[in-house]
Amino acid sequence: MSTILVDNLTGKTSAGDITVTSEGGAATQSLQQGLAKAWLNWNTGTSHSTRDSVNVSSISDGGTGVTTITFTSSMSNSNYQSMFFSSASIGSSTGSFANDFAGSNGINRTASSCIMGSYYNAYVDATHNDWSILGDLA
Repeated sequence: MSTILVDNLTGKTSAGDITVTSEGGAATQSLQQGLAKAWLNWNTGTSHSTRDSVNVSSISDGGTGVTTITFTSSMSNSNYQSMFFSSASIGSSTGSFANDFAGSNGINRTASSCIMGSYYNAYVDATHNDWSILGDLA
């Protein structure tokens, strides 16, 4: 088995274009498009605090169940793909909740931030929240 040690990968045709071939060789995937550009694990249940993150400069409490996430490095536009999951214990209910882009107009995301909300019949503070985005950095 060989080991390749490098500090940088550069595409041959274009510096930012690296393609990975699937295990079966039938499909290809852009390496850059498949990498998470930001992720966050945080608590809104007992305190509004970050457990760990990548490319997140800050979070702020937007009210019950709502968090504004600000990126360290902006995305190229607001059309990125976002994944969000939260779970909590509320009264006698424990489980997963619907999650959305929470803003005054229902959806609020920009290239530099987004507002996420945990929803279970109403916005609720969740003890465990996980979020990540895929897309192009600016």
